[in-house]
Amino acid sequence: MLEPLTRPLSLPCGATIENRIAKTAMSEGMADLDHHSTPRLEALYQRWAQSGAGLLFSGNIQVDRDHLERPLNIVIEDDGGSEQLARLAAAGKSGGAHFWAQLSHPGRQVDAAINPAPLAPSAVEVDVIRGAGFNFAPPRAMDEAEIGRTIEQFAYAAAQVRDAGFTGVTLHAAHGYLISQFLSPLSNRREDRWGGSLENRSRFLIEAIRAVREAVGSDFPIGIKLNSSDFQKGGFTSAECVALVKVLNGTSLDLLEVSGGSLEQPKVMGITLKEEGEDGPRQSTIAREAYFVNFTKEIRDVATMPVMVDGGFRSAAAMIESLEKEELDLIGIGRPMIADPQGPKRLLSGEIDRLPSYETRFQIFHFLPWNNMQLERMGDGLAPDLSLDGEAAFNAFVELEANNLAALLMHRGMAGSAGSRK
Repeated sequence: MLEPLTRPLSLPCGATIENRIAKTAMSEGMADLDHHSTPRLEALYQRWAQSGAGLLFSGNIQVDRDHLERPLNIVIEDDGGSEQLARLAAAGKSGGAHFWAQLSHPGRQVDAAINPAPLAPSAVEVDVIRGAGFNFAPPRAMDEAEIGRTIEQFAYAAAQVRDAGFTGVTLHAAHGYLISQFLSPLSNRREDRWGGSLENRSRFLIEAIRAVREAVGSDFPIGIKLNSSDFQKGGFTSAECVALVKVLNGTSLDLLEVSGGSLEQPKVMGITLKEEGEDGPRQSTIAREAYFVNFTKEIRDVATMPVMVDGGFRSAAAMIESLEKEELDLIGIGRPMIADPQGPKRLLSGEIDRLPSYETRFQIFHFLPWNNMQLERMGDGLAPDLSLDGEAAFNAFVELEANNLAALLMHRGMAGSAGSRK
């Protein structure tokens, strides 16, 4: 019976999500050179608005133009682009679902051509796999003023997306981005009130939630995406995550989205590159299709807010099992909604009992390029091309991003070099 999936979910702030399936945030990279939304993004979310998912998350909307995850991210630093943002919000809501903006700051994970001295908790470089196409510069440690200003940037952007018509906001505190960098002992070596103990390492996140709540009011949903673990020896652990969730219970958080890993250890794609430490694979997790669900049960047992899980869910049976066992409250679906944008609707109607798993066809480095080239097609109003070859997608994506980066640098008058505000 599909009833657990179709059951509405009430949030602490009073909002209601109509069912238990959410489209997770996936990077689009389709903004214009001024980092405003575009008709292509509207077309993409207009399609997903008809997907049947009760909640849609946007891709990364950055709060600082000098810190981009991709050259053509949307950025909110002022009210420029507010009309375009409102059109995007309207497109995402057009099917009746919630549409939340994911606010992000990549910290040290920004291309060196855009920023040769990115901000981070500490001057610790990203230990990323060679050949993956990343070009990160050594970061510099943030001072107190920069920390305070960045928290204010999250709050300002949250107010802007609320005013644009989004129905909620979530802060990206996972996958090695800035907030996650503060949480991890591997990337946060500070000896002041922002580093050291878990209480200090989580201070940035807690202060950001407080500032965002003050900016958006009491009845606007706020979520965060949090790693269940970094899955790296010496990193943020599942035990620390559980301890942090107990602290988050005392905030005004409406939804806790649980994921895991980073560029250094991309567990959200089911990939292990480094020694995992104490949070290595558990037999019970290996036997199940969702990557993080066994870690999430421990989190769900202490959380007072609803919990959502990303990563690996494909079958209706596995989703229903996790809901009935009260391991989670909301199912996050990402890549399957690229291959089949109507997948949730078909799953909820009983037309299908499993979402597609096209990623199993590809080598590691072909996963994301294949997905992103499908998003490009969908932004152009075309259907996904499921016959697209992984290597062809990889080559096309590398060319696309190189062209977008060159165009951005030319537009900014940087001519291949980057500046950074102090």
